[in-house]
Amino acid sequence: MFRVSLTVAMLALTMVGGVAFAQGQSQSPALRIGMRDDPDLLDPTLSRTYVGTLVMTAICDKLFDFDANQAIVPVLATGYEWTDSVNLLIHIRPDVRFQDGEPLDAAAVKYTLERHVTLPGSFRRNDIGAMDHVEVVDPLTVRVVLKQPFSPFVAVLTDRAGMMISPKAAEAAGKDFGQHPVCAGPFRFVERVAQDRIVLERFPGYWDAGRIHYDHVTYRVVPDSTIRLTNLQSGTLDIAEVAPLDVRTAKADPNLTIVSVPSLGYGALNVNLAGSSPLARDPRVRHAFELSLDRAALSQVVFAGMYEPNAQAISAASPYYARGVPIPPHDVATAKDLLRQAGMITPVHVSLLVYNTPQGAQAGEVIQAMAAEAGFDVKLVASEFGAVINATMRGDFEVVLGGWSGLLDPDSNSYPFLHSGQALNITKYANPHADELLEGARRESDPDSRRALYEQLWRQEQADLPLIYLWTTRNILGVSKKVAGVTLLANGLLPLQDVRPAP
Repeated sequence: MFRVSLTVAMLALTMVGGVAFAQGQSQSPALRIGMRDDPDLLDPTLSRTYVGTLVMTAICDKLFDFDANQAIVPVLATGYEWTDSVNLLIHIRPDVRFQDGEPLDAAAVKYTLERHVTLPGSFRRNDIGAMDHVEVVDPLTVRVVLKQPFSPFVAVLTDRAGMMISPKAAEAAGKDFGQHPVCAGPFRFVERVAQDRIVLERFPGYWDAGRIHYDHVTYRVVPDSTIRLTNLQSGTLDIAEVAPLDVRTAKADPNLTIVSVPSLGYGALNVNLAGSSPLARDPRVRHAFELSLDRAALSQVVFAGMYEPNAQAISAASPYYARGVPIPPHDVATAKDLLRQAGMITPVHVSLLVYNTPQGAQAGEVIQAMAAEAGFDVKLVASEFGAVINATMRGDFEVVLGGWSGLLDPDSNSYPFLHSGQALNITKYANPHADELLEGARRESDPDSRRALYEQLWRQEQADLPLIYLWTTRNILGVSKKVAGVTLLANGLLPLQDVRPAP
């Protein structure tokens, strides 16, 4: 979202820096969390990365969240009701204040939701674009009026669209709000050092303060999974994401516990259909590339078999998973035949952009080796996380290996990426039938009917293949036994409520 080998000096430097910071915060309980990438803007409206959401989860409470059973639960809201198919009443929790002391009321909710739609560059416009406007009913009630029925609306508010921000702070900061966010979460922003750390401190006016047990939280950027594990084992980090291939080592450490849950996210190859590569020009070439890949073997080699092969953006952990959609087999002979039908002269050259991490590089190398058997010459281009994001948004790629951490409703995993003209549709896919299915699933409220629409969507997507879905990820955290109360959600986020020093 780094190098396979690192020098001892680099490792020592990372560990010493972490220890020095921990000592500097030793006057009060501090929690140190290792994350794999440096986040983009810490602005719920403008953020587009998982790691950004991970940090904002500590700063910005949401109107709603979901529990281990994927049931929606109220947070800054106390409840909601649909008065008809386009009118939604949201009841706001009383006596909540933002970290600047301003009240969280109906006017603040109206401001935040409408900012998500109107702010230039907003990535939430995709999420709640069906919203027409928001009305203040009373100080603790808003009415959201939709342009047309949009069944996922409340589920969308369990992610960044539901994070409330202080209108006063946002107006004062303008486009720089993400440099110093002010929300209504348990921790307030202190400082950020690019590519190194983000420091937060407990907000004493937090509405649910009894569930917060640390005075400071530091999110440290440690892209290399080997270094993250070493820092976790040494005690420099308290919590960190663990790569699947490192799970066995982490489990063997008597000072660590592994917390793992099935994910709603996926990994996929995104093909730039607006480009001039052979994969962009002919779907037979894309199907040949897909058939050259052995998803199960890829998971076994790179992810210790912990990532489930998949051919759709919906996880089997979701009630909307389309079980009737098959996973294409590994079939080199058919792949070669498709290349011949497409008039391709082998080797067919493909440029594959990957994240410069051990997992990204290794996955790219395995894909490279598998595709070579069918007649593809894959050139790997490895770049840092931010550079990959920027390249994909510019359309400066042929194929990129990316992924999505997954959200509660399947609309969030599909519509922004597959509907024509959407901001996250980096493949530039445009199919009127797919658009109709995506729009129909948004209007439909019956789960069985929605699941049927998504099954049709994935069959259409498999025919066109703008994305080659490869696997469903798994969320894995290593946790020091000095820390208790850690829960991990299916979207990979780590709520800090109830996380506390172990007795």
